[in-house]
Amino acid sequence: MKMIRSEKKMCPCCMEEHEVQTVEVSENNTFKETDVRYAAEYSYCAKTDTLFADEDQLSRNDIRMKNAYRAEAGLMTSFQIAALREQYGITQSDLCLLLGWGGKTITRYESHQVQDAAHDTILRKLDSDPEWFLQLLQMKKDALPKASYEKYMAAGTALFELHHDLYLTRIIMSRYARFMADPDANGNRILSLETAADMIRYFANSPKVTKLYLVKLVKLLWYADALSYKRRGHAISGLVYRALPMGAVPVAYESLMDLSSVHYEEQEIGDGIGYIFCPTENTEYPSLSSEDRQILEEVISRFGDRTKREIVNAMHQEDAYRKTAGGDIILYRYTRTLSMK
Repeated sequence: MKMIRSEKKMCPCCMEEHEVQTVEVSENNTFKETDVRYAAEYSYCAKTDTLFADEDQLSRNDIRMKNAYRAEAGLMTSFQIAALREQYGITQSDLCLLLGWGGKTITRYESHQVQDAAHDTILRKLDSDPEWFLQLLQMKKDALPKASYEKYMAAGTALFELHHDLYLTRIIMSRYARFMADPDANGNRILSLETAADMIRYFANSPKVTKLYLVKLVKLLWYADALSYKRRGHAISGLVYRALPMGAVPVAYESLMDLSSVHYEEQEIGDGIGYIFCPTENTEYPSLSSEDRQILEEVISRFGDRTKREIVNAMHQEDAYRKTAGGDIILYRYTRTLSMK
């Protein structure tokens, strides 16, 4: 028995006014054929050595017992469900509306009713996927008051942006999964997104690199990884490159450029859009070793002030590109004849 607090009040056991302790007692119970242990809360009268509970304590003990069962069964607890809802700032009834559930379902789940596995799966997805919340919200836009919709949209958007890199990481790593056991494709390196982002920022922050549009950037990345492999037997980043008409392009490049530490601007070029990568205030590159930076500097010295066309032409002369069919993965074995020493 552990004392939590004590206060002077009328004790219903001895019918006298004295210090009544609020205590926690470890209890065992069986719920849905599962034995659970939890800390139950009681009041304690020292004069009669009696434990007793009021209605609020009985209610809280019931929730504690069921939360112990939830934890044992791998389900979200009532507190986790409430926290999930609160992170979106959404009411219990409006969350039910979004999910297409009965209007009191969430209210019951946050108190005494234990959710089934199917509903728990939905709640867990919502907890970890703000993008899905935004999709559900958009579908129910007309059923919500405008003020509520805007409030929930702002909260969901903020969470989505907070988890932005996590989503990108999942997307990118899923596309790299089949290359992880192929050192000829990944340069004997498992992809490090932190390293790839540091390389991009290193190039963008260099005053020696001019007009760093996307096409030029991806060639600089390939030359840095290729030169590293040629000299050291491993790439810097672990990026995997395909042979496209404009030269080497990393797999999932469109997601790489959206990492939060990478900054670029869209510019109109003729009838299309160009992406130019910009310097950042962050000039720390913790994932790059001194040897990595030396290689990046050599690539910058060779191609930093070259035009897109010049670096593409140089790429087209490399054995790695000439010996790779269009759309195929450029194998690192070809870096032995790389033009850079």
